[in-house]
Amino acid sequence: MARRQARFTAQDLADDPRLRDHSPDLWRQDLGEVQRRLLSSAVRCFATNGFHATTTRDIAGGVGLSPAALYVHFPSKELVLFEIIRVGHERVLERVRDPSILAVESSADRLRAIVSAYTVWHARHHVTARVCQMELNSLTAEHYGEIVELRHRTNGYFREAVARGVADGTFAQVDVRRVTRAMLSLSIDLVRWYRLDGPDSPEQLGEFYAGLALKLVTPAGT
Repeated sequence: MARRQARFTAQDLADDPRLRDHSPDLWRQDLGEVQRRLLSSAVRCFATNGFHATTTRDIAGGVGLSPAALYVHFPSKELVLFEIIRVGHERVLERVRDPSILAVESSADRLRAIVSAYTVWHARHHVTARVCQMELNSLTAEHYGEIVELRHRTNGYFREAVARGVADGTFAQVDVRRVTRAMLSLSIDLVRWYRLDGPDSPEQLGEFYAGLALKLVTPAGT
C-alpha cells in the first residue's frame, strides 16, 4: 500500500481491506490482550502513515483507548515499533530454518522451499512486513543493531542454499551474494502492493516466486 501525504485516522484504517492480513497472529502469547491489540493498531498506523507521522493517540484510538493508555503497556512509541519489527524478523527466521526445509536433500528443492516459505510469510503478514522493511531506520541505534543481526541470519540461509547448489553442480556458477539479494528483493517488494483479497493467494505467489528464483540459478541450456 503506497504511502500518501494525507494522514489516515484510526477510523479510516479500521475497515480498510488493504490492511487485512494475519499480523494479529504474530504477537507473543505472554502479552496481554490489550498489548496485542495495541500492536495490531500500531501496525496499521505505521504501515499507512509512517512511524514519525503516527501519534500515540492514533495507536490507542484504534482500540478505543485514551492516548495515555499506551504508556501503561509500552514505555515509548519506539518500543512499540521495535516489538513489531523484532517479532516480524524472528518469525520469518523461524520459517526459513524450519526443520522440514533443512531436511530437504535436493539443492533445487531446498531453495524452492526456502523462497516459497519466505514469500508466503511476507504475503500472509504483508502489513507487518511492510513496517519491518520501511520503518527500520526509525529504530534506535541499539535496536537497529539487534534487527540487523536477525536479518543477517535469515539472509545466511538463502546464501547457504544457493552456495550449496553451486558447489554440487546443480546451479550455475553464479555470484551467490548478488543472486541471493535478488531473490530476497523479490519477496520483500510484494509488501508494497500485495492484498489478501487479490488474485493470488500467499501460497500461489510463493510457488511462482520460487520458480523465478530457480531460473536465476539454472545453468544455461538446461
